[in-house]
Amino acid sequence: MHFYAGVFIAPFILIAAATGLLYTVASQIEQAVYDHELHVPAGTTALPLSGQVAAARAAHPDGEITEVMPAIDATSTTRVVFSDATVPDDYAMAVFVNPYTAEVRGQVPTFGQWLGVRAWIDELHRTPHLGAFGRNYSELAASWMWIVVLGGLALWIGRRRTERKLRRVLLPDTSSRGRTRNLSWHATTGVWIAIGLLLLSATGLTWSNYAGAKIADVRSLLDWHSRPLETSLSAGTGSGAGHQHGATAAASGDAVFTTGAGIDGVMATATAQGLQVPLFIRPPEDAGSAWSVRERKRDWPTRFDAISVDGTTGTVVDRVNFADWPFMAKMTDWTIDAHMGILFGLANQLVLIALAVGVILIILRGYRMWWQRRPSKRNDTGPRFGRPAPRGSLRALSPGVLILVTVVTLFIAYFVPLFAISLGVFLAVDVLLERRRTTRQDSALPTTLDPAPPASAVDTADAAQVTSGSTAT
Repeated sequence: MHFYAGVFIAPFILIAAATGLLYTVASQIEQAVYDHELHVPAGTTALPLSGQVAAARAAHPDGEITEVMPAIDATSTTRVVFSDATVPDDYAMAVFVNPYTAEVRGQVPTFGQWLGVRAWIDELHRTPHLGAFGRNYSELAASWMWIVVLGGLALWIGRRRTERKLRRVLLPDTSSRGRTRNLSWHATTGVWIAIGLLLLSATGLTWSNYAGAKIADVRSLLDWHSRPLETSLSAGTGSGAGHQHGATAAASGDAVFTTGAGIDGVMATATAQGLQVPLFIRPPEDAGSAWSVRERKRDWPTRFDAISVDGTTGTVVDRVNFADWPFMAKMTDWTIDAHMGILFGLANQLVLIALAVGVILIILRGYRMWWQRRPSKRNDTGPRFGRPAPRGSLRALSPGVLILVTVVTLFIAYFVPLFAISLGVFLAVDVLLERRRTTRQDSALPTTLDPAPPASAVDTADAAQVTSGSTAT
């Protein structure tokens, strides 16, 4: 499995590593490309949010306002997000406003939190810009990477266990030459980055298409989700629960930003409740819904508290504290943010860069080893690439172990469907290679149907049969 995955799945892992390496520095690229939109000179007094939203609306008259992100520091702009028919599906249009002067600094398509260029890099890493079908590549890479890593560790430790020296496992053998030296660097590099690769594989699967759906089912079954924030004005559970919400007819459209408490009152309530920037403020979905305000500080220490606010009175309808999330719900967010290079800032990015470079080097050395194992004699009629791995592994297992291997494989296949499909392909290729090999051996054997050779050629024919029989054996 390590061999076949190394030959056929490694290209997908290589693409994921190369695009992931670029994604690691995407935040710095985004800040540089959109410096004018994102940053302003520090001022003294910020205008009310309602005024900033009005300025954004004047610059972007079409579409609904779906979210407002107040400035996160003294030199940042406020981001007002609009639905927009001119951008691709799942995208929106962000308008950037100077919080001190209400000057509109620009408009940029946005995918979630990521602006144009960063969204493009994100799409390159997730789908290579091949749409929904392209997601299969990244899922295939994540499905096999943990198996390749664990298999490689088992092979390398098994190879070195008789030497009883930890150094031989962790450090390359610089005195060796050829394929042995290449193997040494390939394996020891893998040992050093194994834990990181396992985490990347696991977190990559969580938002994959097919395996991600299975993982989501498990999370729901085990209650690994935070409680959803209640935004219905008739079912509030927080400090405003039990009161008659929305006694005055709720405003709609842009009027919600200035009617009743408005966005300024909602922001004041959030501040009084201890919520801090970065904040994501969403207007009510309808007349019977409350505003939602969510913290989204993804770097350490993280903050994800959320409240819903009655837009008429400015009272809190519900609150969900990050401290009350189940541990596994927190862990899911933390590991995903670590995968994206956000959780620990620059240190996180440097670790991901090291992992990406390490994976690239391992794969290149792996292919080099495969090439070094190719037939080298000119009269060899076999394939010109590296020989496949030795056969007979399954036949060598005891029945009990074989049953265990089969059960574990089927269990993994259920949760990771692309692993199952590709494993089936590997088995088919393996059977075809074996059939090709045995067919060649059979064709090399002498046949009793051949006509008897002339007497003068008996010695030559006998010699040829001996040679052919020896080769087949």
